[in-house]
Amino acid sequence: MAAYAICVRDGQILLARSPAPDGTPEWVVPGGGMEHGEDPCDTVRREVEEETGYRIEVTGLLGVDSSRHTFRDGFGRAVDHHGVRLVYEGRIIGGELRNEVGGSTDLAAWQDLDAVPGLVRVRMVDIALRLWRERPATGRLADVLEDAE
Repeated sequence: MAAYAICVRDGQILLARSPAPDGTPEWVVPGGGMEHGEDPCDTVRREVEEETGYRIEVTGLLGVDSSRHTFRDGFGRAVDHHGVRLVYEGRIIGGELRNEVGGSTDLAAWQDLDAVPGLVRVRMVDIALRLWRERPATGRLADVLEDAE
């Protein structure tokens, strides 16, 4: 389980940068994994502050994204991974933009919404932006679910 926040203001979206497994930097939506017993709203507020320096108010639940992948662990065994990601909308209420030190990201920045298609980014950025733009009543993007099956 993980929780992410879409924070948009003045035509820009708040993103963080994280290295891909091959070391290539790619933009991600601020957020991350829930700690045991942690409420998802607390997770997203904690993760956004850790990765960007901003404190946010959660203003809504945009939707849920579920993914399932099989990969090999360090011993060559197949691992069946199922991820559930909650996507919230957030509003900046305090703090100052800064980069995370010693964490999963190395840079935080506001990016123009129009520039996002040209960024090297993880698929979750597009999924979260679509949830923010389309606001499906079910909280699910049907075509994304079909692609995952």
